[in-house]
Amino acid sequence: MMREFVVEADGGSRGNPGPAGYGAVVLDPATGEPLAEAAEYIGTATNNVAEYRGLIAGLRAAHALDPEARVRVRMDSKLVVEQMSGRWKIKHPAMQPLAAEARTVFPAGQVTYEWIPREKNKHADRLANEAMDAGLKGGQWRPRTAVPSAAGATSASGAAAAAGAAGIGTGARTTASGAVPTAVSDAGTTVAGTADVPEQAPAAPPVGWAAPADLGAPATLVLLRHGETALTPEKRFSGSGGTDPELSPAGRRQAEQAAAVLAARGTVQAVVSSPLRRCRETAETVAARLGLDVRIDEGLRETDFGAWEGLTFAEVRERYPDDLDAWLRSAKAAPTGGGESFAAVARRVALSRDKLIARYAGKTVLVVTHVTPVKTLVRLALGAPPESLFRMELAAASLSVVAYYKDGNASLRLLNDTSHLR
Repeated sequence: MMREFVVEADGGSRGNPGPAGYGAVVLDPATGEPLAEAAEYIGTATNNVAEYRGLIAGLRAAHALDPEARVRVRMDSKLVVEQMSGRWKIKHPAMQPLAAEARTVFPAGQVTYEWIPREKNKHADRLANEAMDAGLKGGQWRPRTAVPSAAGATSASGAAAAAGAAGIGTGARTTASGAVPTAVSDAGTTVAGTADVPEQAPAAPPVGWAAPADLGAPATLVLLRHGETALTPEKRFSGSGGTDPELSPAGRRQAEQAAAVLAARGTVQAVVSSPLRRCRETAETVAARLGLDVRIDEGLRETDFGAWEGLTFAEVRERYPDDLDAWLRSAKAAPTGGGESFAAVARRVALSRDKLIARYAGKTVLVVTHVTPVKTLVRLALGAPPESLFRMELAAASLSVVAYYKDGNASLRLLNDTSHLR
């Protein structure tokens, strides 16, 4: 029998835009018992952005409990409810990717939306305000009391497993694999425990050559960077905020060559792609050879390079020297003109990674994406620092492979393989 959850979510901004945060709670619809909570301070943002972020966090927490469940979302944001129900168009460019991300958590048809008055959304509102209060003090949100898991678990380690499956918390306090957060993650999620059990960090996954025999087959991500575009040989910044170029003739040949070698290996069981055109064209070429469909994951898109889109590194150095220096020094610095920081990219890529691990447990999936997402997945698998992104070479149409085990460990099996290219 399909389980059901209620998700209540809220977000707020003290200034609109101003210091912002979100809160979400997953409830048992029969008893009203809270099964999971999530909250996070997100810095400067608008009310609408915070509300969407709360929705996404709530859906991911519910997905961690049961990806097959039906979910009834209740929010006091008329805008989010009407847009996610399909009755209102999403015109604001900041809302479109958030709505698209929310739709990827559960399959269409498993989630319904309901507007409720603010006074009936007090739990999520409280969590959002707690997160904002904590963030403004330079801290992180922590729950006042732990909440029981859907299975009645009483150990904090259960929280880590569920939060990891939800893809919440991919910051400094993750394990070496980057796959399993602590019981209270950087995004502020807790899923298991009781009010009588003190918070405690779960043990890190075992590290070593031998894995326990009962782990089974890992979820294996075969990472294919898209083929060349006209911008690739010129080494121009080409992210998600530019012209969305198509594959060049050379890029189409590279896609065919990748398809041939992957078909010969015969191990890929699913194909997932970034929504950008160059990746979709590469993925469709491979999928046609393999007889598979292509799933689109918005979280796999390339970094938005803002005003740097279409420029070479030398041109950016000439026009925006200070911004470039800041970007090279810190993963939290964003490109000029509203671009996206590597820290922000890491958060959404890790969320997509965790969705893929949960959906394709024990299987091999081809992930067609871009330079930054591939390097980020490798970095997180190795537990390497953000600056390692600048120390990896990743050619067009190259293949890399990362395997993810049930204990939270990851194994890098291949990086930048171009042997199939002629």
